[in-house]
This record gives sequence, structure tokens and C-alpha cells, in this order.
Amino acid sequence: MSILNSSPDEPEANQSLDSSTPNQNSEQIPLQPPLIKVDAPLRMVETAFLASTASLIWIINLYFPLGPFLRILFPIPIALVYLRWGSRAAWMSAITSALLLGVLMGPVRSMLFVMPFGLMGVLLGATWHRRVPWIVSITLGMLLGSLGMFFRLWLLSILSGEDLWVYAINQVTELIEWIFFKLQILATPSLSLIQLGAICLIALNNLIYLFVVHLAAWLLLDRLGNSIPRPPRWIQVLMDYEG
Repeated sequence: MSILNSSPDEPEANQSLDSSTPNQNSEQIPLQPPLIKVDAPLRMVETAFLASTASLIWIINLYFPLGPFLRILFPIPIALVYLRWGSRAAWMSAITSALLLGVLMGPVRSMLFVMPFGLMGVLLGATWHRRVPWIVSITLGMLLGSLGMFFRLWLLSILSGEDLWVYAINQVTELIEWIFFKLQILATPSLSLIQLGAICLIALNNLIYLFVVHLAAWLLLDRLGNSIPRPPRWIQVLMDYEG
């Protein structure tokens, strides 16, 4: 077609095609999902609340000791954070508790809480989240609790300038001598036997503690909707618990 025969409407048609192209391209671009997660504020609030709860239980037990009752609850809030929001939130909860106790009570009290109870909360939360048997989680917690006891003795020995392990050895020596006397064993316990007895007593103490913590968490967290693995059948029969 020549220039003379071309109609004046053709440029307008071309312009209309060009103007419609951006609209078509804009319609083909997919919409991006929002980057802000809905549960992010809830996760932050619950993590901070349970971290402060763990710190508050520690402070109350320090100033108003109620025997072993509050001590049973030390690792449970952080373990609950792990069950609800995962490992990152649990670590943040443990760190927040340490910082809060460090501000309120000093770094020594903060370290005594983190090792072992803060780390124990993360450990128990991880094992409960993976639904491992009680024997595994109790054993791992017992090892961590025993390390925490040795850490406590080491730290307090440095701060006090005295060897507190010697004091523990003296207590175990009296216990072993009493056992030898009752069994009518005419022998003097050796130092290696006494140290082995001290380690066994620390491990036994933590074993009983972790067992009671599991019982408390089993009965408590079930009612909060975050259950832990089922205990052995004989425990359920003994507790007369159906769940």
C-alpha cells in the first residue's frame, strides 16, 4: 500500500496496540505473596513470655525455696517453646532468659541457670519434638545435668577460692563408711571408689530429677495441647492415666 492510499486511521490503530501492550504485560506479572508471616508476632510474644516465666521461676525458687517443686519446672517453659515454635525460638528463649537473669541477678546466677537448665530445656524440647522414647531423653538429660553439676562445682570453687569437690568427697566418704559399717565390711574405701561413688550419686540424682520432670511435663503439657511422647505402659498403669 502506498503512502497516498493509506488511511489516516492506521497510526491510531498502531498507537492503540502499543498502549494496550503494557496493560497486558502488567496482567501477566504474578502477584508476590506478603513477606510478613501472620504467626511472627505470636511467636515473638510467646517466646518472650515463656523466657520470662522460666526466669521468674528461677528467681522465686532462689528467694522463696519450696523444695523440689519449682525446680522441676525449670526446663519446661523453654521445652514448650521448642514444641510450639521450633529450635530457633527455643534458643532465643534460652538466651533471653540468660540475659534477663544477667541483668536482674548478675552473670553468675545467669550462668548457673543456663548450665544446665537452659540447655536442658532445649534438649528436652528437641527430643520430645522428635518423639524419642523416654529412656533416651532421660539419659541425655541425665548426662547434661551431671555436666551442669560439675560446672557448678567448678565455677563456685573459683569464686569462693575453695575446692568444693573436696567437700563433696568428704560427704560421700562418710556415706560409704556408713554402708561398710552396716554391711560389716572391715575395709577402708579407696579414693578411686569414693570418687566413683560421688559421680554415681550425682548421676543418680539427675536421673531421678529427669524422670520427675518427664512426669510433670507429661501431665502438664498434655493439657496445653503440646503433648510429649507417651511414657512406658507400666507408668501409665501406675499413674492410672488415660491419654
